[in-house]
Amino acid sequence: MNNGQGQGQNQGQQQSKIKNPKTQIPETPQMTDRDYINDMLATEKYMTTSYSTALNEVSHEALYMDLEQVFVESQRCQRDLFNLMFEKGWYSFEAAQPQTLQQSYQRFTGYENQIPYSNGQNNQTQ
Repeated sequence: MNNGQGQGQNQGQQQSKIKNPKTQIPETPQMTDRDYINDMLATEKYMTTSYSTALNEVSHEALYMDLEQVFVESQRCQRDLFNLMFEKGWYSFEAAQPQTLQQSYQRFTGYENQIPYSNGQNNQTQ
């Protein structure tokens, strides 16, 4: 979603907004399709986060497998709702600028040597 950052940047930034044409909805006090889908999307995001936490903490293997299946289904539902909102123009975000991507890449490349198993190496000592 648009978080309001970069509003003072050059006008070319306007063209980097990633969105589809907005599907018009009536302006009424009643909930619209957009409201319902947005609510379902927020719920699925919450659910996938909760299932992820449960998966990290469950010790019983059969329960883990059941939760994992529900997590995958919930994650798929979340993605489908996101895609629907994006398709209808109800969800948009700013495209990352190449310079920003390069800066992030350079910053995090420096962390690579701090990761014990980077680049597929096992790092076992004998």
